[in-house]
Amino acid sequence: MTPTTTERTSDDLPDETADAVVIGGGAAGLNGALMLARSRRSVIVIDSGTPRNAPAEGVHGLLGLDGTPPAELLRTGRAEVRRYGGRVATGEVTSAAPAAPAGGDPRFTVTLTGGRVLRARRLLIATGVRDRLPDIPGLARHWGGGVVHCPYCHGWEVRDEPIGVLATGPASAHQALLFRQLTGDLVYFTCGTDLEEQTRARFAARGITVTDTPVAEVTSTGDGITGVRLTDGRLVPRRVIAVATTLLPRTDGLTALGLAMEDLPHGMGRRIATGPAGSTSVPGVWVAGNATDPMAQVGASAAAGALAGAHINADLAAADAEAALAAARTAVHADVTAG
Repeated sequence: MTPTTTERTSDDLPDETADAVVIGGGAAGLNGALMLARSRRSVIVIDSGTPRNAPAEGVHGLLGLDGTPPAELLRTGRAEVRRYGGRVATGEVTSAAPAAPAGGDPRFTVTLTGGRVLRARRLLIATGVRDRLPDIPGLARHWGGGVVHCPYCHGWEVRDEPIGVLATGPASAHQALLFRQLTGDLVYFTCGTDLEEQTRARFAARGITVTDTPVAEVTSTGDGITGVRLTDGRLVPRRVIAVATTLLPRTDGLTALGLAMEDLPHGMGRRIATGPAGSTSVPGVWVAGNATDPMAQVGASAAAGALAGAHINADLAAADAEAALAAARTAVHADVTAG
């Protein structure tokens, strides 16, 4: 599903090659940009304005900032990046591609909607993921409200409510046990998925009701979710629905980079494959946040962005030293030749 778009202000973009372009203006991208800007690197953040957590009322599990509205957190982050000379621009990337290296140092072009082309020495991909919900009538409209996926992000807020778990695969059984910690009234709808007898026994021991009848729709009123309608006509009253989404990295415009992809276990989706600190098989490209670690909360995504930013700066510092050494040797050679 498409996240809510939020208003952004956009900085002027330079014509010269930037040290780094960060694609994605969420927690991972902004923290990576912050590390680079504080290292006196020229950095540009391209922010589409569609953060994954836009529907949520607050960011949770983030020490010192628990409950902060997502828009406020990102607004503060953009201001901090700008404080150190970084630039943040609203836009959509239509193409990011390798360009001819300069003296062996990688170069990239980043094309925005409208045709503007940016040039960069390094890229940090922090585009996040899309959550694909099951195609059940009435479900999508409550995403981020009465429909949740993460017990650590939303669990406290829905504690003691009648919760229904709509199974999408093996991960849903684990999800049910986590949400059971938050409520004593939990119904697990198998939705055509297999549920082992041992798991059924475990659910029974924990007081989790299992319903095998297929789900027809999620019902609601103006006050929110009222229940789950089954195909036999029965209505199971519920106030909250938990569902494990299919997680798909946002890779629009990134095909030309040739980034490797990996399937997540149990059919949960895909991710961009990365190594230590978000490094990739493409020299000069790093990935941070949910695009490579779909389960990461805001704090973990921000930390990953900071680590990637530090490694990008270190890579640039090494390249700068090599370029300076090559220039010095050329100058010495020229002096010798002239003499």
